[in-house]
Amino acid sequence: MIPAAFDYVRPADLDEVLGILRDRQGEAKLLSGGYSLLPLLKLRLAQPELLVDLRDVGGLDGIVHTDDDIRIGGRVTHKRIQEDEGLARSLPIMREAAVGIGDPQVRNWGTIGGSVAHADPSSDWPAVLLALGASVVLRSAGGERVMPVRGFFLDTFVTQIEPTEVLTEVRIPHPARNGGGAYKKLERRAGDFSTVGVAVQLALSDDGRIASIGIGLTAVADAPFAATEAEKVLTDARPGNEVIQEAAAMASKQSKPVTDSHGPADYKRAMVAEMTTRAIRAALQRAGA
Repeated sequence: MIPAAFDYVRPADLDEVLGILRDRQGEAKLLSGGYSLLPLLKLRLAQPELLVDLRDVGGLDGIVHTDDDIRIGGRVTHKRIQEDEGLARSLPIMREAAVGIGDPQVRNWGTIGGSVAHADPSSDWPAVLLALGASVVLRSAGGERVMPVRGFFLDTFVTQIEPTEVLTEVRIPHPARNGGGAYKKLERRAGDFSTVGVAVQLALSDDGRIASIGIGLTAVADAPFAATEAEKVLTDARPGNEVIQEAAAMASKQSKPVTDSHGPADYKRAMVAEMTTRAIRAALQRAGA
């Protein structure tokens, strides 16, 4: 199909973008990589009056390791995350997720900020960021606010972003000592959206117990979510088959999949348990358990 008519601007800096969003509130859509928005435009599921291209906006494409956290600009591409050696050392779960997103063309142009802001219920980054306890930085002409990812995703394609805001940065806490993470994704074919996606990031205490854990799920509810009941089962537990299976069952119970072209709902629930088990075991191995 052909998109509906729209105006197009390519601002030179972020202040100009924020001014446009303030003045054209509710009329404008942001274009980052375009791999989420352009299909919606062609299907006329999105019909903005104005398209604001972020391509020339500087300061949104850095990966910075501070004393407190790791900061990833909203326009950092999936490929950049895949190839960043600092992330590979500190958070291998990020590379693991990036490698499985789409195909090379998508990874070359698609951005983490665009993916998170779009909030497709089957996309990969939301699950990973939920497991990592990440936050997002939202900027408007009136200022900046930092929001935890837990609570950011409200519904299918719905987040806490206001029409006047831009997602400028993702902030991820440094992983704990004795930490490890993994992302396990069930897909129909390589590069496809997830049928089930499970991200796990955990840390072990000196006596071998699970001191902390985050579990994020995608593709099995109206929005990505944290498997909080499974996290409760594992926190302060000594890892073993029984407790891992119990946690996987709780994650499956908390999920709310629907029957669609990716499979029946009951099959997806069973796969939530299986993929959660695999992700937990892989994270434990990376943590040195």
